[in-house]
Amino acid sequence: MGNKNTLSSLNYENKDDLIVPEASDEFVVTSFVKELMDRALVYLEAGYPVHFAGPSGTGKTTLAFHLAALWGRPVTLLQGNEEFVSSDLTGKDIGYNKSSLVDNYIHSVVKTEEKMSRTWVDNRLTTACRNGDMLIYDEFNRSKAETNNVLLSVLSEGILNLPGLRGAGEGYLDVHTSFRAIFTSNPEEYAGTHKTQDALTDRMITINVDHPDRETELKIVHARSDLGLQESAYIVDIINDLRGNDIQTKHGLRAGIAIGRILKLQGLKPRAGDKLFHNICYDILNMETAKVQRAGHSVLHEMIDGVIHKICPLADSAISAKKKPTKIKLAE
Repeated sequence: MGNKNTLSSLNYENKDDLIVPEASDEFVVTSFVKELMDRALVYLEAGYPVHFAGPSGTGKTTLAFHLAALWGRPVTLLQGNEEFVSSDLTGKDIGYNKSSLVDNYIHSVVKTEEKMSRTWVDNRLTTACRNGDMLIYDEFNRSKAETNNVLLSVLSEGILNLPGLRGAGEGYLDVHTSFRAIFTSNPEEYAGTHKTQDALTDRMITINVDHPDRETELKIVHARSDLGLQESAYIVDIINDLRGNDIQTKHGLRAGIAIGRILKLQGLKPRAGDKLFHNICYDILNMETAKVQRAGHSVLHEMIDGVIHKICPLADSAISAKKKPTKIKLAE
């Protein structure tokens, strides 16, 4: 038996370089998520690959694994990589095997025969195509277009082209009828991504995944951080308010989950005027807003403070300070 693990609210069992996903009770299913999964299952049943495209932090990889769990086949996982070449997907020769046969049946005659053969090792795409596994190719556009060209015949003709010297001279592999694929990608303007070739995206059905609705995001933060539902709502509303301002911040689900987990661990609540809570928000939500300058200074703290005070109740210490009477010095 393999090891039991938890991956993005999804249970899976690791068996010999394969992942066997199992639907988890912790996975948040709302009408938003169910609608995405229902559509994706229809496409898989029709034999089409599914492509989840969207910004970072919208849960594309989690959706891919949950979809694979619903499909019920073992999963082969690939992560897009700038350094990949086609052989990293299909396989390659790793050396030679040499065998010798010495025939000395007649003592006065010695016959020697030597054979030299290449040693080929399949990589994950070839294994998935042969076994009919579910392939999840996460952030596939981090690999170069020429690397991914090997997928074209797989997705359209059901044939994987391979070097002619593979094995016993097999130049191709018929893809198993149960083989399916799920792809995820980040926008092309993200660092480290490549423009996807039209020939490949034309062979898959793309579902654009944006930030989920408030109900879904709230339930995810609540489930993943174990913070109270109302307290999780304050965090979600802070992030949504920042997303909606003129700066167009792109903070995703990870930011809300991180804030919620830290608050839960420290026994804190999201309260305006709580210095530690404000600092946690500065640190986690700083990626985009820190770039905004006013008179040469970052407006990060000022902007986040304003949103926190608008959304969250005051901390007890802030209430006490507000109620503290002002001392009036009387003239002598």
